[in-house]
Amino acid sequence: MSVPALVITVSDRSAAGVRTDASGPVAVVALREAGFGCPEAVVIPDGADAVEEALGVALEAGIRLIVTTGGTGLAPRDQTPEGTRRVIERDLPGVAEELRRRGLDDTPAAMLSRGVAGVAGDALIVNLPGSPRAVASGMPVITAIAHHALAQLDGGDHA
Repeated sequence: MSVPALVITVSDRSAAGVRTDASGPVAVVALREAGFGCPEAVVIPDGADAVEEALGVALEAGIRLIVTTGGTGLAPRDQTPEGTRRVIERDLPGVAEELRRRGLDDTPAAMLSRGVAGVAGDALIVNLPGSPRAVASGMPVITAIAHHALAQLDGGDHA
């Protein structure tokens, strides 16, 4: 049985139907290719409250890996990290740092991402920027460590 994963796209425009979600599907494909059970991306509006609520719903549903796309920048409504911090119990700063480092290969703007990563209960939560390019460069980082991180959360060894 595959591990349940979920992608949450955080975008006012996509939530309102003004713009098609281009980044969520990139993450969904990567998770499925890595062996996770992942439905189509859920699209929610920007804002810390919306992010906190969507993460809570996913955790209550037993989702073990949650990847958010969008809302990590500097715009006033970019509050994905704030909503995520309300939910995570332990930070994983190395994951967020590596995502920014890898993003620098594509654009200096990667330094502006405020995305965070952490653990809530037995789930791993990682924020990615909203651009499809940033998601494409970030997903290999996440899929490379996700199974091992989840095994550790289940009490597995460091092997």
